[in-house]
Amino acid sequence: MAWPRRNAPVVLLGAALLASAALLLALTHGLTFFQDTWEFLMNRRDFEADSLFTPHNEHIAVVQVAVQIFLLEVFGMSSAAPEHVLLILALLAAATLFFVYARRRVGPWPALMGTVLLLFLGPAWQDILWPFELGFVGSVLFGLAMLLALDRDDRKGDIAATVFLAIATGFSSLGLSFIAAAAVNVLQRHRERGWGRAYVVAIPAGLFALWFLGWGHDAESHLSLQNILSSPPFVLEGLAASVESLLGLADPPVEGVATVGWGQPLLVALIGLVIYGQVRRPGFSPGFWVVAAATATNWFLAAFNYIPGREPTTGRYMYAGGLFVLLLAVELLRGVKVNRTVLLVAGAVTLAAVSANLVILRDGSRWLDNQTVLTRSDLAAIEISRRSVDPYFALAPDVAGTPSLIDVQAGKYLEAEREYGSPAYTPTELASAPEVGRRQADIVLSQALPLSTETIVDAKPDPQGVCTTVPGGQGSDLRLGPGVTRIELEPGPAASFNLRRFAVAEYPVPTEGAPGGSTTLLTIPPDTSQRPWRLQVQAEQAARVCR
Repeated sequence: MAWPRRNAPVVLLGAALLASAALLLALTHGLTFFQDTWEFLMNRRDFEADSLFTPHNEHIAVVQVAVQIFLLEVFGMSSAAPEHVLLILALLAAATLFFVYARRRVGPWPALMGTVLLLFLGPAWQDILWPFELGFVGSVLFGLAMLLALDRDDRKGDIAATVFLAIATGFSSLGLSFIAAAAVNVLQRHRERGWGRAYVVAIPAGLFALWFLGWGHDAESHLSLQNILSSPPFVLEGLAASVESLLGLADPPVEGVATVGWGQPLLVALIGLVIYGQVRRPGFSPGFWVVAAATATNWFLAAFNYIPGREPTTGRYMYAGGLFVLLLAVELLRGVKVNRTVLLVAGAVTLAAVSANLVILRDGSRWLDNQTVLTRSDLAAIEISRRSVDPYFALAPDVAGTPSLIDVQAGKYLEAEREYGSPAYTPTELASAPEVGRRQADIVLSQALPLSTETIVDAKPDPQGVCTTVPGGQGSDLRLGPGVTRIELEPGPAASFNLRRFAVAEYPVPTEGAPGGSTTLLTIPPDTSQRPWRLQVQAEQAARVCR
């Protein structure tokens, strides 16, 4: 029985990894591409220099873009499942590397608890459920690999660390945090091993500098004196939010800005414990300064580039923020003997934190599911209207019902759809989609086709049309096909005309309406769907609808 007891943390780690994989596969099942991913799918589909090296916002994204292009070429665009699987694998690998790093310093049981907190870090749901955040997760993964390679303290380790650090930096600018960590390690070890190993930092930093000189200097930047002066409280709030998130005490809204509650007193308490520990046993481990350099670089760079929407409590900062808090804790507890009672209490806290954070992960998944419905519906409308839609027609938020499709233009999308397949609903699927999607598809269709009206006052009635009389005050629900429909309104008050096609609960497409005694010509261009439009006439007087 000695083997199971001795290896229980490793067995439980395997179980936690499997549970995380199963949970994330379930939470991401059926989700499609979201927000910034569309910028890559629309504008970076080829292995060309500008596609690879153009910054995304202020970030380098070379490796991430290359991975996205590879997935697009191999799997197409009909499903986002391959990129979700890749993100899950990266998250599991990063958690495993953290466990190895922590076990070397604090033992297997504390390492297991920290790893479980990282695996189920609910407030970081954007990083965990949205494959675009592979940029941040990739930097974390290869940054941890770099730290473990430096643990070897030999030439082979330095070479591996150089490669890992270059890849981490190529994923996102979060890699700069690990460059800072490596620089501290080189500085710490220069007396024993000399300056010859400075290439560990110089090569990745030089590659980043070349990218910056060639492309990165054009990147979006929000560096300002105000941001620099405001950076200390920003950093402290970010650390507080990270502590709060790890312990399951955060309650972030799915949309909007989170606030820190328990995090601030917890951070103060932890700083107090660190000070007390230094009184009892002065001095920090060399690894603490390595991790502290990475932590400070991460948060100060975020502070320097602050704009509204990038608050220190932002969910996408919590994965890296939580990791750095765990790394700091591991270094502070290095060599500390923990008794069974403390381990039991820590285990109970870990389970409670995970239970609370699972709720946040579920809520994040539900929000992304709603975005998937809107995305697939809006794109279905673009495909249905392909015969007449303007190539530059854009899915702006007021049309699409979501800001996640601002990078999608009809021409670029239809070109990609022809080459790589479609993530949109088919017309049949759209007809049975959730109502919110069908409603939005009608709105997009009305703009993309587009529908148009022309009102003529005192027009003569059409003697040849096939007409239906709508009695005053009763409304209507008339089927319309493509072509021109005349709506002849008898004298009286102004009337309104509304349309629907896939929607059932309402008529989401209004027109300008018309004054009494007028004729309105409603033009519906032909498209690829056989489903008819439905017209609602709301008027106090009678009207004739002629097709």
